[in-house]
Amino acid sequence: MNIGIPKERRPAEFRVGLTPPGVSLLAPAGHTCFVERGAGLGAGFSDEQYAEAGARIVYSAEEAWGRAQLVLKVSCPLDSELAMAPSGQVVMSIFALAGAHEGKLAVLKERGLTAIAYEEIRLEDGSFPVVKPLSQIGGRMAAQVVARLLQNNFGGKGILLGGVPGVPPAEVVILGAGVVGENAARSLAGSGAHVTLIDRDLARLQEVETCLPGRVVTLVAHAFNLEKACAYADAVVGAVHVPGQRAPVVLKRDLLRKMKPGAVFVDLSIDHGGCAETSRPTTHDSPTYVAEGILHFCVPNLPGAVARTATHAFLNAAWPYIQAVATLGAERATAEDEALAGAVVTWKGEVRNARVVRHETK
Repeated sequence: MNIGIPKERRPAEFRVGLTPPGVSLLAPAGHTCFVERGAGLGAGFSDEQYAEAGARIVYSAEEAWGRAQLVLKVSCPLDSELAMAPSGQVVMSIFALAGAHEGKLAVLKERGLTAIAYEEIRLEDGSFPVVKPLSQIGGRMAAQVVARLLQNNFGGKGILLGGVPGVPPAEVVILGAGVVGENAARSLAGSGAHVTLIDRDLARLQEVETCLPGRVVTLVAHAFNLEKACAYADAVVGAVHVPGQRAPVVLKRDLLRKMKPGAVFVDLSIDHGGCAETSRPTTHDSPTYVAEGILHFCVPNLPGAVARTATHAFLNAAWPYIQAVATLGAERATAEDEALAGAVVTWKGEVRNARVVRHETK
C-alpha cells in the first residue's frame, strides 16, 4: 500500500502522523511510505532518519497526499489539505467533528473519502485507547501551565503553586474526573498544590480517591459545591468532556464573577468547544486573555507543544490500527475489528458513524 505522511499544517502542531520506527516496520512488509520533507522536524525526526528507515521523501503536500492510498495524520485535516486527496482515499486522523465547523463533514462527503477518526476507536470497556495517551499528556501539563500563569510575569497574582513553609500552596479546582482530570490532579497534587476535584459521577470520584489517597479532595458536582469551590480557587482547570459531543458549559459568567479577581482558568476542554461561557480558543503565541476579571488560558491541542513525547505515545496506541489498515486494507480491517469499524466517520463519502449521523440531523 502507498502511505502518505504529510506535514501537519495547523498552527503550533508539531506532531507527525508516523515516526521513522513506524516506517521501518511498514517498509519491509512492502508498503511505500511517502513522507513530506520536514514533516517530522517538529517532533525531532529528520528527513535522513525517515530515508534510512525506508521512506521516500517527497517535496510537496500535493505529492504526499496525491500518491497515497492511505494518509496518516494527527490533527484534523484542513479543507485545503482534503482538497488534495483523491476520491476513495483513506485518511486516519483525529477529526473531532463535534468541535469542527459544519462544513468539514460536507468536504469529506464531497471528496468521497474514507475517514477513520482515531478518537472514535472505542473498546468494549468504553475506553478510547488511541487518544487516551494524549488526554494523559494534556492533564499532566496542567501543573506546568497553572504554575506559570500564577506568576506575576505571566499575568498572575504571584502565587507559588506548591507554597513554602509558613505560606500555603495554591488552591486549584479541577472540573471533571475523566482521564484529563485525573492526570491533572495527579500532576498538580504532585507539585504541592491543594487540589479539589469535582465530578457528577461519584463512582469515578471514588476511583480517583483510591488512586490518589489523601492527596485530592473530591466533591460531587452539585451547584452549591461548584460555587463554593470556585469562590476560594486560585486556579480552576476545566477538564469536562462527553465523547462525541461538544463539551458542556459548566462555568457560567455569574460563577466566574464570584471567583477571586485575578484567579486563573485553564480550559483543557477547549478542543471540544470549551466548558466556560467565556472560553474562546487562543494560541501559544498569545495564550491568555482576561474575562470577568479572570485570566483565561484556552490553547487547543496542548499536547502538540510536547510533540516528541506526544507523537511516540499517540502512535504506540494507534499502531495496531494503522498496521491492520495497511496490511488488510480498510474494508477487511474494519470488518474484522468492531472498534475500528465504529471509528469510520465516512466510507467513500457516505456517513457511517452513528454519532455523526445524529449530529448531522439535529
